[in-house]
Amino acid sequence: MDINLTTQEISKISCDALIVSAARKSSASGVELSTSAAAVDTALAGLIAERSADGEFKGTAGELLTLHPSGKLAAKRVIVVGLGSQDKLDTQSVRRAISIAARHVQKTGAQKIAVAGGLASSKFSAAQETQAAIEGVLLGLYSFRAYQSKENGNNVNQVLFATPEENKAEFEQALQQAQALAEGTNFARSLINEPPNVLTPIELANRASAMAKEVGLECEIFEKEKIQELGMGGLLAVSKGSANPPRFIILRYRGGSEGDKGMALVGKGITFDTGGISIKPGAGMDTMKGDMGGAAAVLGAMQAIARIKPAINVTAFVPTCDNMPSGSAYVPGDIVRILNGKTIEIVNTDAEGRLILADALSLASQEGLSPILDLATLTGAMVVALGHSMTGFFSNDEQLTQSIISAGQAAGEKYWPMPLDEEYGEYIKSDIADIKQTGGREAGAVTAAKILENFVGTAKWAHLDIAGTSYVDSVKAYQEKGGTGVGVRTLAELALQLAKK
Repeated sequence: MDINLTTQEISKISCDALIVSAARKSSASGVELSTSAAAVDTALAGLIAERSADGEFKGTAGELLTLHPSGKLAAKRVIVVGLGSQDKLDTQSVRRAISIAARHVQKTGAQKIAVAGGLASSKFSAAQETQAAIEGVLLGLYSFRAYQSKENGNNVNQVLFATPEENKAEFEQALQQAQALAEGTNFARSLINEPPNVLTPIELANRASAMAKEVGLECEIFEKEKIQELGMGGLLAVSKGSANPPRFIILRYRGGSEGDKGMALVGKGITFDTGGISIKPGAGMDTMKGDMGGAAAVLGAMQAIARIKPAINVTAFVPTCDNMPSGSAYVPGDIVRILNGKTIEIVNTDAEGRLILADALSLASQEGLSPILDLATLTGAMVVALGHSMTGFFSNDEQLTQSIISAGQAAGEKYWPMPLDEEYGEYIKSDIADIKQTGGREAGAVTAAKILENFVGTAKWAHLDIAGTSYVDSVKAYQEKGGTGVGVRTLAELALQLAKK
């Protein structure tokens, strides 16, 4: 897709569809037009204002009004999209609304589109509005059609973003950052959406390696022999039942000073989860191809970070395997020794993610990295607690907690802090090992986090349980069914924030 900025007058931008925005006034009836929408309104002799006064367009979030300029503009048609209430505007309002509009014009045959903003807000700058709009277009137009024989030749292939002539460098930077963040997210989405007979642990490692080479990351892949040599008992145990051998992926971005060890990102990479011997019910098991959503998010974030180039060192660790039942599979009652020497009593083989994460967290801790953030589609308990709108997370550091929430707000992703109180440790005490693999049904997301806490040493650490937010099972107005890539933009934004401190 060809994406560019333009400083042309709104009336002279030639395209199949021109997208402009408006918000619902918070203190009075009617709509507040962006500067671009106001320019269109003037060119069309007050048509937007007229439609608003008639109640046809109210500026509600995601609402669309289609206008045909009849030669008064170079654009063939104009789409006015509502941003919602003016007093609640933020960059996510822009991101989601523009995504909805972009998806709409693509469905109606547009191939060349233009987007113009200019709605004044105390919460974001003009460049931040442009960045959110670019992300919205790229995220909204994403689709995964690799295995469909019928090609759609009507996709949007050219996008122009109208910007003012002044401060052009700032808008160029916004364009580059938006592309890096959105393309990293879409890379993660495609990994999640791949079928499990294609995206095996070996293939995930291959794609990580290819991406690393493309963007200039260091890459190291551990095969089974090296994994055994290091004593990664969790990853070895979970992979025992599968014909596919495990892999351990390490990516390094060196943007900071040589003496600074930097931060670590850890992603759960279960490429398919049957539950193992503690096998899952058949209904919905097809979605378990997405149990590597944490790995996808970390890899997508590393791609974005490598392109944005913040002044910080970042290392990614991705343990990957699949969890299968067989005569060689690990079973309840086993004792597994993790890389840091601690032992875990196996209770339920469907609680496999915490085992492979434990090895990766142990290695990150041994390397002295801090903070350490792990992402995993870890527990159904988190879905029960927070549903699909927010990602619950746990942290041993209050400053890191606030930084994650702040980075999420910038990225348009919502996070909710969960408890890690000492009392929850009682649930995972074992009679025969250092730790029990699960604490039962009560507080399941919390006890899973308490297990992981045993493997981070003294590092500042956060565990993001993305089980409810990594995958959507139906098409939304602003996104496709399937992987969401949640976490990619938050992790990249966090790296940017930490680099500035």
